[in-house]
Amino acid sequence: MSQPEALSGYTLPVFACAAAIAALRWLYDSTPQDQVSLDLIKPDRQVEIPIEQVAGLGSGQALAITRSDPGDNLDLTRYTPIWVMVEWAAPDQAASILLVGGEGVGIDQNRDPQAAIYTYAQTLLQTNLHRWLRPPDRIRVTIILPEGRALATRTSNAAFGVVEGLSLLGTSGIAQPLSAPQQLEQFRTELRDKAAQQDALVFCLGENGLDIAHSLGILSGALIKTANWLGPLLVEAALQGITSILLLGYHGKLIKLAGGIFHTHHHLADARQEIITAHAACLGLPPAQVQDLFASPTAEAALQLLIDLDTHTDSQWVKSIYGTMTAQIDRRSQTYIYRQCDRTVQIGSALFNRDRQLFAVSPTGTHLLEQLCQQNPD
Repeated sequence: MSQPEALSGYTLPVFACAAAIAALRWLYDSTPQDQVSLDLIKPDRQVEIPIEQVAGLGSGQALAITRSDPGDNLDLTRYTPIWVMVEWAAPDQAASILLVGGEGVGIDQNRDPQAAIYTYAQTLLQTNLHRWLRPPDRIRVTIILPEGRALATRTSNAAFGVVEGLSLLGTSGIAQPLSAPQQLEQFRTELRDKAAQQDALVFCLGENGLDIAHSLGILSGALIKTANWLGPLLVEAALQGITSILLLGYHGKLIKLAGGIFHTHHHLADARQEIITAHAACLGLPPAQVQDLFASPTAEAALQLLIDLDTHTDSQWVKSIYGTMTAQIDRRSQTYIYRQCDRTVQIGSALFNRDRQLFAVSPTGTHLLEQLCQQNPD
């Protein structure tokens, strides 16, 4: 019996935009909307988004509420409420539409700081709201995620400098169900296409991995975005005749492989602190620091603890501990492939931190990086 096709949904910015449109329309005619139409821009498509509630908040203010629906994804924002308050702004407001991050929208500490409302979300909101805004009116749009602060503690946002809430990010309005089992075939198809052209690949865990790979000068034809499907894709690569793979990812994800975890979604398995602590203890980290390491709330906090320890004691715990973990990632990945399909593939690993800087690269990873970068004539 075949499995039903996975359903796509929409990304968080789409629901924020829908609520903003509903609130703006209330300001003009005091008519509640049970759904609104908007242009996703990417892709070029008109969609209807349901609105849960709309109300005036007094003179010149309106609030609309909708709920996130990401489709068949393992997405922690599923059904989370999105509130958007729209209010008339003073004539001297520089922009006709000012976007503001309210409660539950994260603060990006790497941007001075600013609300974590990124390019696609800003373009989506500005474009759609301008179609309803009547010149010379000006509005202030405040996006509120009531559950955002709590949900953010279950993400790696803080590892990348986003605190106090969730991000409005993404490059498209469509939330493809990449976490659903039915989508694994999509990844396999891309891998097969690229394996037909070359024998070395770079597995990138997420958009940050892809961005870093591009910045290093690695050709796009060698890059595979894996999401959390590392195990099945390692095996598929071996079956397609790939001879070497560089694993490039955020350390808080990739170190799971050192513990034998080859599907990295946090809903399925998470032993990051245990893996870091075990390697540190085996290398002789003093018991008090081992306990502190184990108690670290995140992988990034554990890394920072080791960095601070190195700074104050003139030691090299980061190099030692992460060096053994990258070597273990390589070994475990090779063993996983061999046990699954009796093939041998050269594996190297490269880990980056919250600042998107590579800080731990295995010897094989260093070798593969040099080879891959040399393939780019630029």
